[in-house]
Amino acid sequence: MSAITSQITQMKNDTSLVQNQQARTTGLKNNSNMFLTLMLKQLEHQDPTEPTDNTQWLSQLAQYSSLEQMTQMNNGLENCAKYISAMYDDMMLNSEINQTLSMIGKDVTLQIPNETDPKNPTTITGNVTEASFEDGTGKIKVNGEYYSIENVISIREK
Repeated sequence: MSAITSQITQMKNDTSLVQNQQARTTGLKNNSNMFLTLMLKQLEHQDPTEPTDNTQWLSQLAQYSSLEQMTQMNNGLENCAKYISAMYDDMMLNSEINQTLSMIGKDVTLQIPNETDPKNPTTITGNVTEASFEDGTGKIKVNGEYYSIENVISIREK
């Protein structure tokens, strides 16, 4: 009889281990549901003649409350990180706009990569007469042609 009981216990342990591994690999984030499930299982299987001490239940409820607060704080931090990232993207775009507009009327030197010979780029010098934006990047007009501001290597006052 004890051999059967130990086999059943071993099977339960193996099942729990597999479920825990699956929960980790699938990215289970809802730890609070697992916590409540464990608490309910404890209630189901407690000995009615010797119920669990109230202080233990209060301790577990406090742990659950802490878990919920940490989950909410984590969600808040994730939202904050997304907001900061979006704000940073906007600042970078505004910075590029300001940088591009500030070049109008100035003399610039551009270095254009040569596709056939990458070691010998083409150098162009001229006055910026116009600025525009295509595909989210700043473009400047020098000597009648548009170039990306990424190609600018120097800027001079006229």
